[in-house]
Amino acid sequence: MKIVVTLSRIFVGVLFILSGLIKLNDPVGFSFKLEEYFSPAVLDLPFFTPYALALAIFLVILEVVLGVLLLLGYQKRITLWSLLGMIVFFTFLTFYSAYFNKVTDCGCFGDAIKLTPWESFFKDVVLLVLILVLLYGQKHIGPIFNTKLSLSLVIGSILACSLFVNQVINHLPAVDFRPYKIGASIPDGMVVPSEAPKAIFEYAWTFDVGGTEKTFVTNGEYPTVDGEFIGVETEEIQKGYEPPIHDFTIEEDGTDRAAEFLAEPRLVMVVAYDLAKSNVNAFSKIKAITDRAADKGYKVIGVSASNAALSKRYIEEFQLIFPFYFTDETALKTIIRSNPGVLVLEKGTIRQKVHDNDLDKLTFNN
Repeated sequence: MKIVVTLSRIFVGVLFILSGLIKLNDPVGFSFKLEEYFSPAVLDLPFFTPYALALAIFLVILEVVLGVLLLLGYQKRITLWSLLGMIVFFTFLTFYSAYFNKVTDCGCFGDAIKLTPWESFFKDVVLLVLILVLLYGQKHIGPIFNTKLSLSLVIGSILACSLFVNQVINHLPAVDFRPYKIGASIPDGMVVPSEAPKAIFEYAWTFDVGGTEKTFVTNGEYPTVDGEFIGVETEEIQKGYEPPIHDFTIEEDGTDRAAEFLAEPRLVMVVAYDLAKSNVNAFSKIKAITDRAADKGYKVIGVSASNAALSKRYIEEFQLIFPFYFTDETALKTIIRSNPGVLVLEKGTIRQKVHDNDLDKLTFNN
């Protein structure tokens, strides 16, 4: 039993620390995932939405600290019951998401490791079992260091996590796991290889045959049936290949101009997923840097999911020299964890990407 408890302790502790650190690298992204859970279509808890970022920071730091506590064997009863409470909560969330197909990615490992809803649920079930094993065999969990050193390590972990999360929130994630990282080509990320697996659908056709409803299943072809057609239900039984970037457009009056702009040799793109929530103070600096970029021959555009009236207001108020085009809000949140933020591209390849706190770091070639 002692060996089982020790192995479970190491596995659970390391996994909690790893999962927490990945999300700690991108707490804003995790807060977007929590907002998705709080939405009316999922848990219908909209009153939590304004606190999504604070909750995200608290949960990821707690996740790391609980992992550290478990490995140290310090305050084991509080640690084990806290781990149990957390995993029961997340097991419920992942089951709800999987069973009702509400949230397609739990965000357990951020953008670093993508899990399907059922994979997330079964991962949590395994962790739940292991934590129950730890509770049952907690007499085999002893402290590695003395109380003073253990407490110092825990406090140090909390302080390190707090400093790190402050850095990435006020700038950008230290490691970018998204398909819009610096050096990535947006056009290449949208390509579907010719040999990529295709989606397979199953069609259930219902006919009235002699007064009796009968169903005929095919992979798409219309069945030859001597009866009156009633209806058809479609089910995707095998997912096809989905390119890393599949929801990026730059629309003007319903026309997608993404290909045109991504072909520009030098493009500055100001990204603001929601102008109503943007850091308004950043736009004076954006005005200055976009004027400078235009003087050096760069094409400058803005992309936002905000309506035309709000975009026009910002253009007039800050005397911006560029127009705003429409891009899906989720895509913009994925592109950059800053509202606003700025990208510099060369024929669709991202060369620079900065938070609104780092606009002075942008450089433009003559």
